[in-house]
This record gives sequence, structure tokens and C-alpha cells, in this order.
Amino acid sequence: MSVLVDTSVWSLALRRDGPKISAPVKLLMKLIDDDSEIYVTGFILQELLQGFVGAKAQDAIVSRFSALPMLVPETADYISAAALRNKCRRKGVQIGTIDALIAQLALRYKLSLLTTDKDFKQMQKIMKLKIAK
Repeated sequence: MSVLVDTSVWSLALRRDGPKISAPVKLLMKLIDDDSEIYVTGFILQELLQGFVGAKAQDAIVSRFSALPMLVPETADYISAAALRNKCRRKGVQIGTIDALIAQLALRYKLSLLTTDKDFKQMQKIMKLKIAK
């Protein structure tokens, strides 16, 4: 399985007090054990770094993420993400700018999205976004 892992799951998995063994974290651990293709983006890395205090924690995150393929949005991705966000808004679903871009990257690269964010489940009703389970 090829998966884009959202900030919400990484945050749970990397907690200093130990990961909460929720279903998404269990799936992430299985994907890692199975050598599955796991992708991230720069803004997911940024969100994680903003949530963890201290140089040691940040260095550990940067080190771990350097081994993962990094998806870099192109101009067309930003345009498509805006269209996705507008489509969702017209259907009564409010999503954030970054979530729209994450969804666009998952769609473009045909990746499942591993997340705990309920906004993506709402998006799934409007577009063919695959949520990893």
C-alpha cells in the first residue's frame, strides 16, 4: 500500500509519552514493518516541528523524515487544491487550505491518506479520496 500520512497520525505516533495505540497508529506501525511506501510533505513536517518543543525532539523528527519520500506540490497542485476546496464549500463542507492541498497530493499520486482528521472523511463524500483503514 502507498500512503500519505497526515500530521494527526504522526503526532500521535511520535508523542514523548508513548504513542496512543489507536487504529491509525497501529496501521502506521504495520505499514512501516511491511516496508510500505510512506510519503510526507513539507507542510506536514512543518506542522510536526511546530508541535514539538526542543532541538533534540526536532532533530529526531527531521532525521526520521529524511528517510521518507517528500511530495513537493507543483503550481497545478495549488490550482487543483483551490478547486477542491471551492467544490467542497459549494457542497457545504468547509476544509482548510492545507487539508485541500494534502487531499490534492493524495489524489494526484493515487495514494491512500492515513489520518484521524474528520475533515478528510467529509471530503471523501465529495471526491474520490481514499482513506487508509
